Amino acid sequence: MTDIASTLIAQRPQRADARRNFDALLAAARDAFAADGTSASLEDIARRAGVGIGTLYRNFPTRDALIEAVYVDEVESVVRAAREAESLEPWEALDSWLHRFVGYVGTKRALVDGLNKDSPVLLSCRTAIYGAGGPLLDRAQAAGVVRSDVAIDDVVRMVSGIAGVAFDDDAQRTKVVELAIDGLRVQGEPRPR
Repeated sequence: MTDIASTLIAQRPQRADARRNFDALLAAARDAFAADGTSASLEDIARRAGVGIGTLYRNFPTRDALIEAVYVDEVESVVRAAREAESLEPWEALDSWLHRFVGYVGTKRALVDGLNKDSPVLLSCRTAIYGAGGPLLDRAQAAGVVRSDVAIDDVVRMVSGIAGVAFDDDAQRTKVVELAIDGLRVQGEPRPR
């Protein structure tokens, strides 16, 4: 289990009803932060989750704790996506994970300003993402379908940079991300359509 997973698991209540409230708060906070930034109203988040403000504060005593929990949950989702992609062919595994990573970048943008940059959890999250994507890249390189001159840091930075740019719509973002990912392929290996 990753350090980040143990952080979130340690927070998640054991009782089923309390766990549902916790998860509902995470989902509501993710939506609110994506729409309104990390300064979104905590009262609105509680209302969206269908709980009282006291329940929010019992689970997340500060705004920072809530922001960090949403971020950790998103990173865990990216890590799970890497594990789930392991059964795919090398190129499809990397491609699938990178597309899930693009979704994470959108959430990260909304949260990153509210995160404590010195937080050990933030460093642990970065390590977990690189640890999840690295083996997928290595396997694709070993299979000869991805350029051998790139490292996971290069790939993460490329996709993060592109995903963070403003686009006219999601279709254009997807097209540009796919163009970038195609650049990882060994020459002469066009993307299957």
